[in-house]
Amino acid sequence: MEYKNQKIADVALILKKRFDDTENKTDILKAIELRSLYSEISTLPPDERAVFGQEINNLKQELEGMVAEYSEKAEALPSIDVTAPFAANTKPDERPRLFTSDQGTKHPLTTEMERINDIFYRMGFEVVESRQIDDDYHMFESLNFPEGHPARDDYDTFMTSDGLIAPAHTSTMQNRVLSERKEALERGEDIRVVIPGRVFRNEDLDATHEHTFHQIEGIYVGEGINAGHLVATLQTYLSEYFGEELKAKLQPFYFPFTEPSFELAIERPEQLRKDDSEEQRWLELLGCGMIHPNVLKMAGIDPVKYSGFAWGGGIERMVLMHHGIEDIRHFNSGKLDFLRQF
Repeated sequence: MEYKNQKIADVALILKKRFDDTENKTDILKAIELRSLYSEISTLPPDERAVFGQEINNLKQELEGMVAEYSEKAEALPSIDVTAPFAANTKPDERPRLFTSDQGTKHPLTTEMERINDIFYRMGFEVVESRQIDDDYHMFESLNFPEGHPARDDYDTFMTSDGLIAPAHTSTMQNRVLSERKEALERGEDIRVVIPGRVFRNEDLDATHEHTFHQIEGIYVGEGINAGHLVATLQTYLSEYFGEELKAKLQPFYFPFTEPSFELAIERPEQLRKDDSEEQRWLELLGCGMIHPNVLKMAGIDPVKYSGFAWGGGIERMVLMHHGIEDIRHFNSGKLDFLRQF
């Protein structure tokens, strides 16, 4: 379609070229160039507005036609059976060729979680995997969130129709870990466990927020354990991860399952520091604190005799900083141009 107005003709050329590279084709109808043309109508002399507006509408209709045509072609593609690469009784010579193991690579999150687990292995911790579906007791009650507790409102959790919960934090494993290891604790063995796992929250997605991501929880319980042990443990872990000696400090915070509760900040690694200002010196990284006596009691552990600390933090955030990745949504995108960098 030809446009008499040169400005509209230029915009049409730009948007048509962009259409092929746009993943979500309907986004072309929201292009800022198109909106800008509409906003110009009110600035024109009255006798020019009708013609100008009609040409803009013609351009929009042309773009809508391109979107509709693309959608029809997409719907016409044959369906794919995602249940298996081939039926069990398919003859070997008729089976599709599969990729061999040397043609694949590890996902960057898998690589980094293995690296983090290895650091804690060397620090004497056991690794226990978290669950991806849980119940109200382990999500809230066992962590000192009784029914009706206002802190429950801070967790935008996903729930099934029968009341099960997609965990919003790996802390749902605390009660299980403590309960299963209390006998070892009574034999004089400290509880030292880290819990990596996938968590789910009802988030508005952007470059720093995802509805599905990973956390790592840490638990240390024994006799005479205090906040000094907490800082030393996390400072050692983070210094090892970033490859340089880092200072750490605690800032007061609130979590129902720890008392006292803190946010841990580390001295920002050189690779993440933009300048030498005080604002750039410290980086808030994770939540932590001394395990609340009620949480120990719920696991059958005497809080008078034993004490401990716990922490939890996002794994994606660590990987974003470590590799200089700008958008958390890349991890679940399945885009090969991103994954092939690792």
